[in-house]
Parts: sequence; C-alpha cells; structure tokens
Amino acid sequence: MCGRYSLTKSLDDLASFFEAYELMQRPNLAPRWNIAPTQKSFVLRCPSPGKGELVALRWGFAGPNNAPLINARSETAASKPTFAEAFAKRRCLVPADSFYEWQAIEGQKAKQPWRIGLKGGGLFAFAGLWQSEPAFGGEDCFTILTTAANDYLSPLHDRMPVILPPERFSLWLEPATPPGILHRLMQPYPAEAMARYRVTPVVNGVKVDGPECFAPLNPALKVA
Repeated sequence: MCGRYSLTKSLDDLASFFEAYELMQRPNLAPRWNIAPTQKSFVLRCPSPGKGELVALRWGFAGPNNAPLINARSETAASKPTFAEAFAKRRCLVPADSFYEWQAIEGQKAKQPWRIGLKGGGLFAFAGLWQSEPAFGGEDCFTILTTAANDYLSPLHDRMPVILPPERFSLWLEPATPPGILHRLMQPYPAEAMARYRVTPVVNGVKVDGPECFAPLNPALKVA
C-alpha cells in the first residue's frame, strides 16, 4: 500500500520529468517530506493531448463515514463502484521522490518505518485516479493504485504502489486506452531499480514534514 510519500523536487524538476506535457500553469511547489492522507498534493492531469495540468488535490476518496480511501487495488478498481468511473475517465499521475512503508517485526510492538524510492533518488510517478467528492464539498480528490509487492519490498509489505515509467505515461493518461492495456500497465515495479533504508520514528507523526523525515536510522547502513 502507500500511506505516506514525499515530493521534495523543484517545479523545474517536475517540468523536465513531465517533458512530454506542456504545463498549462506553474504553481507554487514547496518541498514535502511527509505527505499524509487528507492533505493536498500535486497530481498531473491531461485535459487535452500534450497539455499537462499540475494541480493540488486532496488525498483520499470518500469512503464509509467519509474515511479517506487513499489506495485502490489495481486488480479490482475498474469494477468497484467507488473507483470504476474514475478508472474509466479520470486517470492521473502522482509525482513523488519516495514513499514510506512500515515493517512489522516479530517481538516488537512498534513497526519499523522504511523510506523507499528509486536508485539515484530521482522522481517517479504513481498511477492515480481523481474525482470530485460531494462528501468533501465537491473538492477534487485523488487515490493511488496498488499492486502486489515485488521481491524487494515483499519482506516489508505484500502490496506496493503502482509506479509507471515515463514511456507508459501517455497510455495511462489517454482516455481511449483499452482496459486490457491499462491492467497490463499496473505491474510491480522492477526490484532491481529500487532502493530503501530504515528511517527514524519521527516520520510516524503526520504533522512532521521536514528533512528529518529522511534521516536514516543507522547512517552507516543507509541503503539496504
């Protein structure tokens, strides 16, 4: 799953990353080290071919009792009433430079947080959906699709967010892409391209949003 992530790169970095799409506006983009559910973060929508709209949306669709549905299972999103229309008509990309996962450790009550990203620390994009939520005053919201974890992340959790490589962005954003192709896009990201390291429990606090979230638990053993 994906319950926290970061986006600390600059707007110029994002413009270069999404170079295939002419950004229709250049919003203010402050670094975020610990984006949490119900908070706003940026997604890329494609209102017309070649045009990119980088907008801040609330993280989480409205679930039972308005609990935020921050993730959607890729295997069932196309058929679940909560996600089906968005899957068919309102797909987006969610830029990030890392995400966090919490590992259950035998004999320990507290879970160990890990920071996960790509080797080299570059930008990547989650496969996302968006829709307007009447329960939140008509506010546009997004959710992140998940898939089975790859071999590298499965010791931490059995799910991981769907990460799309740039060459697949257009297929994901194109409204006419057939459902069969969309499902083939939502695969575990290659394990050999990823990196991870343990971080301190400071990241557990949703109000903590600074560079300290990236601090390794053991600096001498940063990359696992």
